[in-house]
Amino acid sequence: MNNCFIILAAGSGQRFNSKIPKQFIYYKGKRVYEHSIDKAVKSRIFKKIVLVIHKSCLKYVRKDKNIKIIFGGKNRHNSSLKALTYIKRFNPKNVFIHDAARPNFKIELIKSLNRHVKNFDAVVPYIKPVDSVKYKKEKMYNLEKKNIKLTQTPQCFVFKKLYKYSKYNKIKIEDECSLYIKNNKKIKFINGDEKNIKITNRSDIKTDEIRYGLGFDVHRLIIGKKLFLGGLRIKSKYGTLGHSDGDPVLHSITDAILGACGMNDIGQKFPNNNKKFKNIRSTLLLKKVINEISLKNFYINNLDINIICEAPKISPLKNKIIKVISNLCNIEIGKINIKGKTTEKLGIIGKEKAIACETIVSVTKYE
Repeated sequence: MNNCFIILAAGSGQRFNSKIPKQFIYYKGKRVYEHSIDKAVKSRIFKKIVLVIHKSCLKYVRKDKNIKIIFGGKNRHNSSLKALTYIKRFNPKNVFIHDAARPNFKIELIKSLNRHVKNFDAVVPYIKPVDSVKYKKEKMYNLEKKNIKLTQTPQCFVFKKLYKYSKYNKIKIEDECSLYIKNNKKIKFINGDEKNIKITNRSDIKTDEIRYGLGFDVHRLIIGKKLFLGGLRIKSKYGTLGHSDGDPVLHSITDAILGACGMNDIGQKFPNNNKKFKNIRSTLLLKKVINEISLKNFYINNLDINIICEAPKISPLKNKIIKVISNLCNIEIGKINIKGKTTEKLGIIGKEKAIACETIVSVTKYE
């Protein structure tokens, strides 16, 4: 089918308060406008893809054989009309108009629009408002939510009809379906997506920051010391040598969390020359760190832990250790993974003279 996809990206986005217009900033690994291009290409239903920009923003646009770049006009309608005039030479049957500041639409939405335009001249996605809606003219009016439609893009039209309405339009419009409303023409409204927001303010693109940390700890095994692993007291003739209780699992976890949150390491946090940490339980140290990262708006997503030793066997202890860690770190049991490893009798660990642990943690920082 001879479809064209027009992406409007010529606006200045003054409310976004940025030197770079919002449609050209990086968002989820690529510039905002690129999300729309990539989805249009992947849909495989467009003969032409046109990107409308201000000429000053050409430096932000990647070279792409799939798109045609044209310069926009003084307002949204002028930019849209310039794009429609350009694609007229290709005699398109249908045209999709999309705001570049909406990068989160789904490819399925494009396909749904394409299906419906076979039977309607204009197809527009919408969502229902969740807030109470007021309207002020000479006085204030309460509007019924059930009668309100919050329209989104992309919007799809039979090209010849839209081009005619657009060509003779003299008023400011917010979107192309406004032309159909102005001309008392029927519109097919379909379900949109609440995630298909239009980026307007900085807060619209703030995402939680994900970080990762790596922790490692090793302790020598000696006779006459207690053995703690993951907060559990383990029956053994050997115990770990350490300034605190020598729990390599909790030390590794603590170090990983501190690293992920940019809070140095366990040695700096709890130095072994400080008497108040002598023989202290590592559960108390880890809990202290968990409380501190919570105050800094971090929370733990998941933990992956390798306990490296010849003895004791980790498999029978795994579920109990996970339960302890879950309570200490305030995360679900299913987000903790523990693996028991050996060194195949090699080295000091293989000779049952030491136990080591390594941990990878993922944390999220939220606003």
